[in-house]
Order: sequence, then C-alpha cells, then structure tokens
Amino acid sequence: MTRLLFFAPLKAPDHPTPSGDRTMGRLIVRALKRAGFEVELASRLRTRVAGPNLSAQYAKRDKCFAAADRLVARVRALPKAQRPRAFFAYHLYYKAVDWIGPRVADALDIPYLAAEASHAPKRAHDDWAFNHAGAEAAIRRADAIFCLNPSDKECLALVTEKRRLVDLPPFLDLRKFAPAVPDRAAARAMLAKQAKIYGAAPWLLAVGMMRAGDKLASYRVLAESLQRAKLKRPVLLIAGDGEAKRDVKRAFADAPCRVEFLGKIAPDELAPLYAAADLLVWPAINEAFGMALLEAQACALPVLAGAFGGVAGIVADGKTGFLTAPGDVKDFALGLKRALASDLPALGRAARRKVERRHDIAAASETFARVLGKLGVKP
Repeated sequence: MTRLLFFAPLKAPDHPTPSGDRTMGRLIVRALKRAGFEVELASRLRTRVAGPNLSAQYAKRDKCFAAADRLVARVRALPKAQRPRAFFAYHLYYKAVDWIGPRVADALDIPYLAAEASHAPKRAHDDWAFNHAGAEAAIRRADAIFCLNPSDKECLALVTEKRRLVDLPPFLDLRKFAPAVPDRAAARAMLAKQAKIYGAAPWLLAVGMMRAGDKLASYRVLAESLQRAKLKRPVLLIAGDGEAKRDVKRAFADAPCRVEFLGKIAPDELAPLYAAADLLVWPAINEAFGMALLEAQACALPVLAGAFGGVAGIVADGKTGFLTAPGDVKDFALGLKRALASDLPALGRAARRKVERRHDIAAASETFARVLGKLGVKP
C-alpha cells in the first residue's frame, strides 16, 4: 500500500484537546485512508507561535528542521518500496508554518500537498515577516493546495497556476457521525428530562469551546443579539467548556430567555443534541467554516450564523439556514426573528440533503485520489 506522510502544524490529529481543527485533521487522514493510502504521522510538533517574537520564530523553525532531517534519514534507510510517496500538510499560515513538509519533500523528491493554507501579504513587512516568508515558501512549493474555505483562494493570489488550487468542501464522515438523522422525539425527550425543560418553546443551541478571543466574541455577540431581539420564549442551550467559562456565563447573566449550560459534550454525544434542538445559533466570529455548523446540518438542524470566511460555503442562506452580516449584533438579532418565523423542519431536511450530496467523506476521498493520481501517486 502506498504510504503518505501527514503533518498538521497547528494541532496533530491525535492531540488530546478537542477542536474543529483536530476534527478536520482526523477526517482528512480518514479520507486519505479511504482512498487507499497508508498514512503515517510525520511529526506531532506544534509550530504555532503565539506572538511576533522573532527569536521564538527562529527557534521553532530550527526545531522543525531538525525533526525533518531525522525523518529524512529514517526514510532513506528504508527499502525503496516502503518509502512514502508524498507529504500532506493540513492548515498552515503565518502563525503555524509548515517548516517540515517542504524540507522533507525536497530531500525525498516527492510531491508536497497542503490543505487549508492561507497567505497574508500584510505580514510581509511587520514582526511576522520571518514566519510569513516560511508560509509563503511552503505555499509556493505545494504541488496542490486543497481549499476548504472558498475565501482561501482570494488570499492565494501568489499561486499563478490555478490548477494547483483544488476545491475541497468541508466534510464529515456521515457513516460514522450520523448515518441517519437521530430520532428527534427520543433525543428531545431525553434532553428535556436531563435539563428539566418543559413546554413547547423553541430550543436554540450554541456549540463552541469557551476560550478567549474569537470564541468568546461569538458568545458575546449571541448574548447581545438575544437582548436586542427581546426573545423571551426560547430556551438557549449552550454546549461547551473552557477557561473563559466565567466570562461566557457573565455575558448571558441578563438574557431575556432561559439559558442552560450543558458543559462539555463528548463528540459521540453531539448528534442527538443537534437533533433535539430547533435552531443552531452561532455568530462564527472569524471562523474558517465551523465544524459545528456542518455537524448540525448533518443532523437536520438548520443554522443561523455570521457569514465569516467559508461559512457561506456550507450554509445556504434561506435554504439550509440563515446568514447574517459578520459580527453585526443588530443583523444577528433580526436573523433570530427571521429564523424563528420560518419553517425550520423543512430547512433542516434540506440541510441534511445538502450534507449528503456535497459534504460527505466519499467525495473528499475521490478528490484526494484524483489529485494524487495526477501527480503519479496511486494507492
């Protein structure tokens, strides 16, 4: 079986902390295996640098170069038939540069592929210039770049050969996550008992880690939107946990409707939670696309979301959910009213059909096999 090397600069797929990034990394590995390849984790190093500290950027590069050189030496000691035939990197940008992949691919003379790579020209002349140059070099080296976020293409103008840019809609493994839409009545009855929710008020659901930065900003926009919309009937269910939990709870202290904090929900328990709710609500501040938005739709739950990044690529406004102006509290409040006045079950059914048609792992596997095949790498 043909072997591939896989590296996720931001977070390895077996990292202990769950996140959308880890989920997508795992899905890409699964899709490559489904396409018939053997996938080996090249490194568990995290290359992310929190701040524009030049010495930290140099140190991270040097550590990665050393790891790459060790990997190359190990591979060269293998019989030729057992050596990897390509290197695949997931999610690289100026804060999390792939210093390993291009170096290994060059040394072994194998194709280098990347998914969710972004380029930020404005960083070329500030304190991130060193890392920016590293990310740019990786992008230029890539034989193919898979774009999960349609807006990624806009920031990859440096790639003059557009054939190297490959559309890859974000995807789920439906057979594993939700082979069928969970039984809504059973899921709702169980959650009603657990959270002591009685009555027929619409159930809104927010799913997101509670950490400072964009996630906390999304929770705050949601809280302010509820205040502005003055919705008293709905119940808002919040699934998530993290170091910013106290700040999140403070944001909803004066909410006009009931708010229930469900805490951290295990990945395999999310599907019935989505199925029990009436509408997923998430402002999606600076989200690349949002795995929870895709998971919800897979469970026939329509979505109200802010139109950041690639969100519009997975939520069809007025068809599988609703989109609002990015970061706009007033528009999100109007969106809440619009959504709750719509036929939510019909939107949910359309959302599930769209996920089945466009966002399942089978299509991603076919894309990987086709692109790798064109580069001479076959299972």
